[in-house]
Amino acid sequence: MILKKILTDKAPAPIGPYSQAILGEGKFLYTAGQIPIDPGTGTIVEGDIKVQTRQVLKNLEAVLLAGGSSLNHVVKTTVFLKDMNDFAAMNEVYGEFFHTAAPARSTVEVARLPRDVRIEIETVALVE
Repeated sequence: MILKKILTDKAPAPIGPYSQAILGEGKFLYTAGQIPIDPGTGTIVEGDIKVQTRQVLKNLEAVLLAGGSSLNHVVKTTVFLKDMNDFAAMNEVYGEFFHTAAPARSTVEVARLPRDVRIEIETVALVE
């Protein structure tokens, strides 16, 4: 099986030994978890969970587009929240990005996320 590494400067660069996304021969694109980093500045966006969720989904959209997919082709997401009390506000913004055929989703509360952000999301998508 041949795997293709996906890298775009429109999303935060990897900060460790991983790829933004990997495309497999089976036409599935697996993204790394994205956190609310502004790719232009490399800094965490300041604000509440809605602001951070919006940035995460913009970053994911950039990675998906670079890999030949889009948010419309996401089949599964995993959302990691620092505080499950943020679920309703996160879900409101999430719905703005996934408004037609929403993908399957798991949401879990975690003790800590990279750079102490409030949210991280990863996806699995079909390639067009």
